[in-house]
Amino acid sequence: MAALVLVSAIGVAAFGWPLLADPSSSLAHSTDAPWLFAALLPLLVAVVVATIADSGLGAKAVAMLGVLAAAGAALRPLGAGTAGLEPMFFLMVLAGRVLGPGFGFVLGSVTMFASALLTGGVGPWMPFQMLAMGWVSMGAGLLPGPDRLRGRAERLLLAAYGAVSSVLYGTVMNLQGWPYLGGPATGVSFDPGDPVHENLVRFLAYCLATSLGWDLPRAVLTTVLILTIGGTVLRALRRASRRAAFAAPVAFGRGPAGPSAGPAAERT
Repeated sequence: MAALVLVSAIGVAAFGWPLLADPSSSLAHSTDAPWLFAALLPLLVAVVVATIADSGLGAKAVAMLGVLAAAGAALRPLGAGTAGLEPMFFLMVLAGRVLGPGFGFVLGSVTMFASALLTGGVGPWMPFQMLAMGWVSMGAGLLPGPDRLRGRAERLLLAAYGAVSSVLYGTVMNLQGWPYLGGPATGVSFDPGDPVHENLVRFLAYCLATSLGWDLPRAVLTTVLILTIGGTVLRALRRASRRAAFAAPVAFGRGPAGPSAGPAAERT
């Protein structure tokens, strides 16, 4: 949990510091992104190790993480660039719910990294996309009632969360590039000489004027997919996670004494 808190704190600082810095300076995401990426990778490994140690998950769980990341990366090109429709969001929300916040964060980050390689979307924005998607999956793992809430109530909860997180993802990613947009000053432009709260008002206006047309379709698609096929996917994920977690270690030894305890018993 400490690694998860640390990587989230680094992410918040990475997204928010431009509000306190002059964008005309030499500092820009094109220069700080490699450092953020270099810090993010070992922290992701630490989150995986800590989660395995706390929950007792083994190699099969890590393999399942890889399979889900590959599936999410394959889903992203199906809608990327088309009115914000990104079917990978529903899978990240459902997997985060089942796997928990730690694995959920790693899954979201690794999936976004893999999809960037698949679609050629590698750039200064990539580590920020990894952080934002990691937060989406982590938040699903932090929702209440993971052990007792099932059925329609759970799907409604996840659908509501999926809609909100889809919009918030776009909002957070806007913050990554908004302070560095060039051109003449407008009512939605970042002004380094103004107080933070005034720049935040301009930022909200910028989001409403630019990205909301992509964020809302993403939210609608995520909601529809969770409500229609979410139950089936949740059951499949939970069944796979139970098989990945070994309840008892495998022991090798001699079978019980008696007529049936022959060579066959010894071979087991």
